[in-house]
Amino acid sequence: MRIYETSGEKSTLIGIPDNIIAKSSETSIKSPESNLAVAAPSTQPLTIELALAETIKQGYLEVRRVGTGEVVTEIEIISPINKNTGEGRIKYEKKRQQILSSYTNFVEIDLLPQGNSMITLNQNIEHDYCILVSPSNQRPQAYLYTFKIQDMIPVFTLPLLPEDSEIILDLQSILHQVYDQGRYDLIIDYQQKIIPALSKTDTIWAENILNKQGLR
Repeated sequence: MRIYETSGEKSTLIGIPDNIIAKSSETSIKSPESNLAVAAPSTQPLTIELALAETIKQGYLEVRRVGTGEVVTEIEIISPINKNTGEGRIKYEKKRQQILSSYTNFVEIDLLPQGNSMITLNQNIEHDYCILVSPSNQRPQAYLYTFKIQDMIPVFTLPLLPEDSEIILDLQSILHQVYDQGRYDLIIDYQQKIIPALSKTDTIWAENILNKQGLR
């Protein structure tokens, strides 16, 4: 698990609330222990909020060799903080490059349609999501699966050691299984607007599915 601290753009002052401490009337206050008159301070402080560093924890999966504990394959699922500029992306890019420069197989799953993609393509391929599969023995070549929201998630082979049996990953089936076992149909409020907003065509497609399932 990667752990680091980050803070927002307003690192020292978030803002001044609407309700500030009101100024006291400029009257004299007498000390009960003396006859001296003490003038009330002419300026009262404002109540503000300071930006504190936020601890970010990001999990990932590792396939390790039995006996030696050697990392064979690393699987990363991209989070929003990886796709936006800032400390999160810097940390991830550094680790990503270390993996790609090693003998570890690498799988990167990006199911976020927004943000700055980790992959730069020379050709213009329209897609919403992508999965990168990088066997260490084939670098710099790698496999990139691109797909759109209305497509099924592609099935792919998980890269392991040459002597290992082939393992096929079907993320679509795994996603359906987790959804059913977690009873997310009872947790998710499907009456809310879809965020981020979809295109007109994708919105109609999603609305039809929700209507058929009785969720709208």
